[in-house]
Amino acid sequence: MDMNVSLESALGRRKFIGLALAGGAALAVPGCASMPRFSLTEAIRRMLLLSSERAFLRMTEPGGFWDTQVARIGLGNLLGTRGDVLAGILTSTLFKDRLEDAFADIAIEGSERAAPLVADAVRVIGIENAEALVRGGPRAATAFLQGEMGGQLIEAMVPELGRAIEIASDPLVGQAIDAITGANVSGVANRLAGTVNDAIWDEIGNEEAAIRADPAATRDPLIIGVFGAGAL
Repeated sequence: MDMNVSLESALGRRKFIGLALAGGAALAVPGCASMPRFSLTEAIRRMLLLSSERAFLRMTEPGGFWDTQVARIGLGNLLGTRGDVLAGILTSTLFKDRLEDAFADIAIEGSERAAPLVADAVRVIGIENAEALVRGGPRAATAFLQGEMGGQLIEAMVPELGRAIEIASDPLVGQAIDAITGANVSGVANRLAGTVNDAIWDEIGNEEAAIRADPAATRDPLIIGVFGAGAL
């Protein structure tokens, strides 16, 4: 895998994710003529689709995923290294930047694989107590969707991340993997997938909270009608 991802390819990835999520939205939302005035279930679906679309697009921007998520926990914690083994590899800013870029790109590959799954889940999810989710906290719908999906994202991302790590051409990636104690490529992929999974849900939750705080900004009459001030 080429670790120096061009801006063109990054834009192409975002376009793909945007189309996948937009397609999910098109299937999820019925025509206005047949839609109930205040469909709580449909409003939740629309909000989750919009939240996930915004989250995935931001996470796959060049440098976005690394800057906002992976850097917070540090490479040592992410890879499960012993002592200063990895620190010995990162003896210069150049090495550190190259390694960070490599793993950020691998993480993005996994998040791309997860995007369509979230859109599909929102489209078909059964929402029994919609009013409770509407009245819930700023991330209530995201937490509900995450619970419904279980470990689907991790299961989907691990094969992709495993392959990405195995074929990574940057020697620094190989050095980092060799430095891990008692972990093979599969182990690294599982750890990284767990990190990406947590980041995805955190970002979707952030977007849900932003929509709830300012429903009018979505320009979606149904979201505004259900989540706007004094709606319920």
